[in-house]
Amino acid sequence: MHPEVYIIIIPGFGVISQVVSRFTLKPIFGYLGMVYAMMSIGILGFIVWSHHMLTVGLDVDSRAYFTAATLMIALPTGIKVFSWLATVYGGLIHYSVPFLWGLAFILLFTIGGLTGVIMANASIDVAIHDTYYIVAHFHYVLSLGAIYAIFAGFYTWIGKITGFNFNNTMAYVHFIIFTVAVNLVFFPMHALGLSGMPRRIPDYPDGYAGWNSIISLGTILTVISIIMFLILVNHMFSYTHRSVRRFV
Repeated sequence: MHPEVYIIIIPGFGVISQVVSRFTLKPIFGYLGMVYAMMSIGILGFIVWSHHMLTVGLDVDSRAYFTAATLMIALPTGIKVFSWLATVYGGLIHYSVPFLWGLAFILLFTIGGLTGVIMANASIDVAIHDTYYIVAHFHYVLSLGAIYAIFAGFYTWIGKITGFNFNNTMAYVHFIIFTVAVNLVFFPMHALGLSGMPRRIPDYPDGYAGWNSIISLGTILTVISIIMFLILVNHMFSYTHRSVRRFV
């Protein structure tokens, strides 16, 4: 599984580097270190896969190795996060829609990375393995990290690719609703996991109903944000076409 995870997120790293550099009007801080960090993540991604198997009866030495390898991959990831923050620091920041998606990526990806480092400890992983804590972790890394990178790239380059401009107000609203929604969905999963709620179950005890109600609300808001995005895309193209027809 894990080589796939890191291969999916690496293009997102490139997009965020471009976005952060573009909207701070600064070159990426520590460019060479960023390149080496990305190469390290690509290589280390192939040797950390078994940290998903710390509860299957691996011997102590194997668990120690995969714990160390998982902690090791946090180093190049941390280099990238701190380089992005150093690029933002002192830059001529333009808080446009793509830059907000980039900043949110850095925040949410960091939250997902920190929870991953916690699970790297084999002893802790035994306690929270196959709980909703795991679900929260990998969704903050991928479902939020990769998706935020995609949206940052979309809002940065869609105008250059198509020649059509999006409505800024609608784009800001989309960002706010989506960010609130996905955090309502995934952040409570940390509490559910620490409370012992297992994943992959068709039903759950009433004791978990409170947090799951909040998650359901977040899911509804997520659907609304997706509809908002589709309206934005439709408005972008249809409004431009009407303008062209009037001009002609």
